[in-house]
Amino acid sequence: MLLYDGGRAPNPRRVRIFLAEKNVVVPIEPVDMSTLQHRSEAITALNPFQRLPVLQLDDGTILTESVAICRYFEELYPDPPLMGTDAADQARVEMWNRRMELQFLNFVASAFRHTHPAMKEWEVPQVPEFGEANRPKALKMMEYMDQELATRAFLAGDRFSIADITAMMGMDMLKPARIERPDHLENLMRWYKAVASRPSASA
Repeated sequence: MLLYDGGRAPNPRRVRIFLAEKNVVVPIEPVDMSTLQHRSEAITALNPFQRLPVLQLDDGTILTESVAICRYFEELYPDPPLMGTDAADQARVEMWNRRMELQFLNFVASAFRHTHPAMKEWEVPQVPEFGEANRPKALKMMEYMDQELATRAFLAGDRFSIADITAMMGMDMLKPARIERPDHLENLMRWYKAVASRPSASA
């Protein structure tokens, strides 16, 4: 198999961190997103949406979307479980991962993509007003995360999961999105320090 990777972009990083947590090594084909190589004919042939990562299996099957790729590896390598164990745990992890995708990472990413000058060629049309409107939404979600993390170590429970990986991507994007880091949210920052110091975070 071959993983087409997009470097420091959040979704490629999510998959690399997921694989690192499972100690799984997959051949990687780097794609330079800074020069828009993800819009090349080669990548478009694999994924018409021109997004990374893309996983090509040995039989030629193409998998896209970071969580779908993670699900594939979760089934192949169930330990350690990063997407839940029993039915209730799996649903809880899915619930928190979706919350982090739709109501946190998406807000931070939208602020970045619609206000940062470097993203003008990526986000067409770039709508600064929309980007600005997402900043308070991200801050409000972080306040909610802080409340929830007062009673447990990780977002979906007592075990590190894909939900923590997704949320960490949002936290890591705060600076380029020009969203002030909420150092006053002690539970959130305790959690972030813990997850960002895991060896997998440097993947």
